[in-house]
Amino acid sequence: FKVGGNYAASFRGTETAHAQGYDCLFTDAKTHHYIDECSAANFIGIREKRVESQKSKVESRIEYLTPRSSAILPSITNDSLMKLARKMGMKVIRRHIPVEELATFSEAAACGTACVLSPIDKVVDPDKNVIYHISDEPGPIVTRLYHALQDIQYGRVRDQYGWTEVI
Repeated sequence: FKVGGNYAASFRGTETAHAQGYDCLFTDAKTHHYIDECSAANFIGIREKRVESQKSKVESRIEYLTPRSSAILPSITNDSLMKLARKMGMKVIRRHIPVEELATFSEAAACGTACVLSPIDKVVDPDKNVIYHISDEPGPIVTRLYHALQDIQYGRVRDQYGWTEVI
């Protein structure tokens, strides 16, 4: 269930990060090796992967990756974005994502009810003295997903999923 108390465990880390001018990217509590979520939002990473087709031709495939973790609350926003990503032809992958994999993303974002999609430009790991630079500007895929979801929410396009109700 989603209740205010779910976020209590993150307050100390969030306060420390904010004091240093950052927001938080939480890792799993057991190994601290896998991405769990961004503050109170889900994490998504976007990357372009080159794959060889059956005709020995190299093609690009866009991958939408999001963590699979029992510690993450189910997100209607992330679920909606995954549906939109599939509809746009992206390969949606939900699995454990090692922190080091941040180096492979061309775009990343926090997603959730309040932020919808909030681009991430970099992740700083002070313990390892590593900066994962992702993108200075909101990328084209995150922007496209954001507008697709907002267009449905604001009635600018037909809601083919039954997510909205006119009252």
